[in-house]
Amino acid sequence: MKGIQEFFEKYAFGVCTRLGEKLKIPSSSIRLFFIYTSFLTFGSPVLVYLMLAFVMNFRKHMRRRHSLWYH
Repeated sequence: MKGIQEFFEKYAFGVCTRLGEKLKIPSSSIRLFFIYTSFLTFGSPVLVYLMLAFVMNFRKHMRRRHSLWYH
C-alpha cells in the first residue's frame, strides 16, 4: 500500500501532502476530501487540485530561478 501511495505522490504533484504539511492535517484526510467532493460536485475539486498543482510547480521553478540569479 505504501508503494502505491508513493507512486501517486510522485506522479500526482504532491498537492495533498503539501497541504497536509501546511495545515498539519493527515494527507489521507485531504485525499478523501478531494475524492468525496469530486463525486458530489461532479469533478469541480479536480480543477482546484490542478490549479494548486500548477501554482506549486510554478513557485518551485521560480525559487530555482531566483537562486540562480542572486547567488
